[in-house]
Amino acid sequence: MPANKYALLRYRIIDRCISNARNPFPSKEDLRAACEEALYGSDGINISESTIEKDIWAMRNESELGYYAPISYHRDKRGYYYEDEGYSINEIQLNEDDLDAIRFAANTLIQFRDLPIFNQFDLAIGKIADRLSVAPNLDTSSVDRYMQFESTPSAKGSQNLAPLLHAARNHFPAHITYRKFSSDVDTTYEIHPYLLKEYRNSWYLIAWDPARNIIRTFGCDRIIKITSDESKTFTQSLDFNAETYFTHTIGITVIDDSPPVEVVFKCNPILARYLSSKPLHDSQQITKLDDSIQVTLNVIITYELIQWILGYSSEVKVISPSLLKEKLSENLKKSQELNGIS
Repeated sequence: MPANKYALLRYRIIDRCISNARNPFPSKEDLRAACEEALYGSDGINISESTIEKDIWAMRNESELGYYAPISYHRDKRGYYYEDEGYSINEIQLNEDDLDAIRFAANTLIQFRDLPIFNQFDLAIGKIADRLSVAPNLDTSSVDRYMQFESTPSAKGSQNLAPLLHAARNHFPAHITYRKFSSDVDTTYEIHPYLLKEYRNSWYLIAWDPARNIIRTFGCDRIIKITSDESKTFTQSLDFNAETYFTHTIGITVIDDSPPVEVVFKCNPILARYLSSKPLHDSQQITKLDDSIQVTLNVIITYELIQWILGYSSEVKVISPSLLKEKLSENLKKSQELNGIS
């Protein structure tokens, strides 16, 4: 059974006590008192000796932990010690499955290695490898032979990620010079950076615009210049929650005044199976009808949703809402006019 966070903290305290050369051979009571003091202080919460006994057993034997700590009890000293002098759970060896997991994660992140914000990627992986007693050179060739990751070019504007993240973390206001795709004119905004979000190999900045009193989305590739004002800080709006901001959105567009609506469309079984394996949204529900498959979503009607439906226009029949049907009709009419189709 996986250990909870308090158990993991106790393991580290026990390890520290047993490894302490200045106070060797801690007793069970010593370990209990050390854990109690470190975790709860004077709060009056007690840790029992039986809990410490279970912790020691887990450190010795629990395969999911992988410590297999060589803890022994010295009868003469009446305390615990490591049979392998110099052992610590902080220097554990990883098995081949653990290494494969790290290699997999490294391959997943390697696509970002050219981004300035990730330019310490190799160094960071090396530090982790050294900490976990893994060879610093994580050879990924054994994974590459059997798995291929999508290779995508680095998105333009990635050089802006580091200063924007710095401003967001420290709540520094910033001034950005920005140029929309639809304009040849640069505009300067004072913003409070809230969140950086990646979507389809592009980065976006979610920020508060105090001049307009709204939250706005800026494409990082369209930011020409950034200047942070580190002489002051801003307070993030209580109405903004990074974890829930995109809850009802497909894509990157959030329209503050637009509530989510029930979107219903029918599609053929092939597209339905595709959507089952790769859902369009967390709210997606698929219902099998007599003559077709019905898909229901609870989302805001956004540009990205409209574009997705247009991409499958020959396979999707929108049932509701009427507003979505109108927007699709407008887009199809424009496309016909552009392509000379009557």
